Amino acid sequence: MIEHSDGTATPLIDASVHIYFKSNPELRQFLHEPYRSRGIPDIEMDWYGAPGGEFAPGTEGPEGVYPGSDPDAVGRHLFDAEGVDIAILHAMTRGTLPDRHLTSAILAAHNEMLVSRWLDAGAYADRYRGTIRVNPEDIAGAVREIERWREHPRVVQIGIPLQSRELYGKPQFWPLWEAAAAANLPVAVHIETGSGVGFPPTPSGHTRTYEQYLGFMALNYLYHLMNMIAEGVFERFPNVRFVWADGAADLLTPMMWRMDTFGRPHLEQTPWAPRMPSDYLPEHIFFVQGSLDGPGDTEFAGEWLGFTGKDRMIMFGSSYPDWQLNDHRRLPAALSQEQRDRFLWRNAADLYGIDINTTAAAR
Repeated sequence: MIEHSDGTATPLIDASVHIYFKSNPELRQFLHEPYRSRGIPDIEMDWYGAPGGEFAPGTEGPEGVYPGSDPDAVGRHLFDAEGVDIAILHAMTRGTLPDRHLTSAILAAHNEMLVSRWLDAGAYADRYRGTIRVNPEDIAGAVREIERWREHPRVVQIGIPLQSRELYGKPQFWPLWEAAAAANLPVAVHIETGSGVGFPPTPSGHTRTYEQYLGFMALNYLYHLMNMIAEGVFERFPNVRFVWADGAADLLTPMMWRMDTFGRPHLEQTPWAPRMPSDYLPEHIFFVQGSLDGPGDTEFAGEWLGFTGKDRMIMFGSSYPDWQLNDHRRLPAALSQEQRDRFLWRNAADLYGIDINTTAAAR
């Protein structure tokens, strides 16, 4: 809970906490042969490294282990120091590798680590919720992985990479969205640690600098989302929900205005998606709002958040332990109390089925 000066308290759900293996050798311990002996990209293999380092100061675990790899160290930071009530964990992996079977094996190893080390053991297990990683290029394997973990009480969503080789509205992905909807699990789409063999991060190819990469990469959700609407994904699977886990909700309104403008006159081209494009957003689309998302502490922040219903789509995410740590104390002053509550906990509680009152009472 976030304690206020007037004696009241506000719940806090952190919808984006990144976890890692402690080392490459440890990852291999969770792999089975023949994959254990295969060459695997290093944890820090991203082409675009942050100039000051990937992680925030003070996030290392005991004895200098990899940041985000020790459940107790992460728990002390989030729950004891920052007042977080529930943390949604997202294991960071290596992107889409050329061998889809190796990719699926690596993701399965991350899932084993997530469940055994974070969700089923440790002092903070009851306050962690998990994201099961699946491979969109191995639909049969992805569906099996969903079936394997869907009944776990602390698994709350499915994770896929934002970097892909095809747009996610295309029919080859439909069995995966059908399985996610059947399991009642949202699909979180997150930028991967590794670049893999997915499309370049911008329509113009690979950027030269980290700053350009950071500015452009999250834009890719727009291409996926617009393709999903045009392909009728939300008509075909009315219960499917997507979480764009790297933010950029601030870009949604102008792009949806444009899509609405052109969508209705050309309805004959997409009769399987008969509604206005923006009508498909409520209850289907959510965003993790991070420290890099606008408009910042401005007088129109609340009004901007209300456009296109964004205030019912965004969720607080710290991105712990990454360098761009988000701080719940930096909320724009112009937000209404309802907008603050929705951002800090209510939207996430509704999406993930978290009874925040029961959680608080248990402590």
